[in-house]
Amino acid sequence: MLELRTLTPPPKSGKSAAVTIAPDISARPDGAERRLIVIALLVIAAMTVLRIVYASAIELRTDEAYYWTWSKETALSFLDHPPGIAWLIRFGTAIFGDTALGVRFGGIVAMLVTQLLLADIVRRLTHDARAVMFAVLMPEAALYYGLLMAKVAPDVAMIPFAVAMMWSLVRLAQGGDGRWWLAAGLFAGLSMLSKFTAIMFAPAIAAFLLVPDWRWRWLRSPYPYLAVLVAITVFSPVLIWNAQHDWASFRFQGVRATANYGVSLRTIGDYIGLQFGLVGFVMLPVVLTGLVLTAWRGYRTREPVAILLSTAVLVPFLYFFFKSLTLRVGDTWPMFMWPVGFAAAAINLVAMMKEGWSARMLRSSLFWANTAVVSGIAFVVIVFLYYVAAPWNFLGKIDPIGAEAGYGQVAARAQAALDETGATWIATTDYRTYAMMRWLFRGRVPVIEINERGRFQDFRDPGMDKIKGHAGIYVGREPDNRSSLWENIPAKREQLGEVERSWRGRVMDTYVLEKLTGWTPELSPPKDSPLFLWRVLAGEFEKRTLARRCSSLLPLWEKVARSAG
Repeated sequence: MLELRTLTPPPKSGKSAAVTIAPDISARPDGAERRLIVIALLVIAAMTVLRIVYASAIELRTDEAYYWTWSKETALSFLDHPPGIAWLIRFGTAIFGDTALGVRFGGIVAMLVTQLLLADIVRRLTHDARAVMFAVLMPEAALYYGLLMAKVAPDVAMIPFAVAMMWSLVRLAQGGDGRWWLAAGLFAGLSMLSKFTAIMFAPAIAAFLLVPDWRWRWLRSPYPYLAVLVAITVFSPVLIWNAQHDWASFRFQGVRATANYGVSLRTIGDYIGLQFGLVGFVMLPVVLTGLVLTAWRGYRTREPVAILLSTAVLVPFLYFFFKSLTLRVGDTWPMFMWPVGFAAAAINLVAMMKEGWSARMLRSSLFWANTAVVSGIAFVVIVFLYYVAAPWNFLGKIDPIGAEAGYGQVAARAQAALDETGATWIATTDYRTYAMMRWLFRGRVPVIEINERGRFQDFRDPGMDKIKGHAGIYVGREPDNRSSLWENIPAKREQLGEVERSWRGRVMDTYVLEKLTGWTPELSPPKDSPLFLWRVLAGEFEKRTLARRCSSLLPLWEKVARSAG
């Protein structure tokens, strides 16, 4: 891996602390550098094959199936997220069909594009092949990316566009050509078209614009303002859809931004633990150290790129930490920011050489960087083997893969119920079961979620000609079959039995099947109807925690009241 003698700093330019100006990037690499490039390419190729095998072998998660249903629609946007993930899935299924690999193929391509952009950012800023190799192997060594970029999510669709935005701003800082603002605006719009959290890069871009000495040049230039206009134009499908639907997406996601259920040590631990597990137990401290040093270097010298890269990660990281005080931060929420951190960490190693740090400190930094990459890749491979080849279930019901596996058993029982009763359609009352039934039946039978119809605005006709006047089969997870929701549904219900959903010998959930007659579901109920309203975000865990706290305080209040009386 990286050695102290190989990290040679670029010749000093006008500002000794700046990392924006690098030596001639057209110089051909020497023999040692070419060998490092070949090694990096071989590792990337092997890990890409690993991701392809994983994408093909592991059945879809519920959210992946849900996003796949979006790819079959023509809506401008969706309640939960912008349409970027649906377009990415449509790209993959156009090549490989409606298969697990087809759904996930876009994520595999997104990983390679991200690595290519990271390589060029680091190459331009350091002109050091060893630092470039480090930057492209760090994602391979982080479980978030080395394996889970093969699991499609809106974050996966956003990441290459977000990194491309950073790449455009690096090109701007190096060459001073204002037209790179327009490219950054384009990629910013595409990032927002994939997931709203892209807006969390705004503080970094503002600091990049306003803190360096060039601020007045760009504030007087039309290019930054045109970049904002380009970004809004690209993002306009989401704005149009929301304007037509009472700004539903922003209200839906805004709950998380404003929710506050009181401080919880568990949610803080979840957030920090997930970052160690998904970025790397060694990698996370390495990256955070590089980011802090880059921020110190950038703000001390007003160096644009160092300010940009460090702020782009540290601000979201601290924001999510603040939110984790009262709210469970989702597994993938911070996923968009760490690739920028990988670039900053690689650049920091070269900057430390340039600044003349002690040989002991440099050796220590390189040791931990090498350890992070080697141990991280080994961990990713172990996790891959556990899910693809091992027969055990070490985590029980909390296993992140097993917890959403086994829906094929439910679909098989539902098919048997359809055959036995002559029913022609399937009803569900949660979007996860809906998505998996729709994925597993592949259009052979109409599947409709009879509640939360606000999730399905502008969806195509699910096949009402096969639903109206015909019996249906309700498939629901216990205890959803006993929900008060059924008080609003005048269907006649006939119990058909139960089916267990299991993974590697452990029962994960139990589902009930019922025959529904005498009722036709309504696709567009009134917006105040219980069948239209979607479930509020911000997590059932936090609500349960609050309820427990209130119940634990109740005896105390009763005691106080008796004393006062």
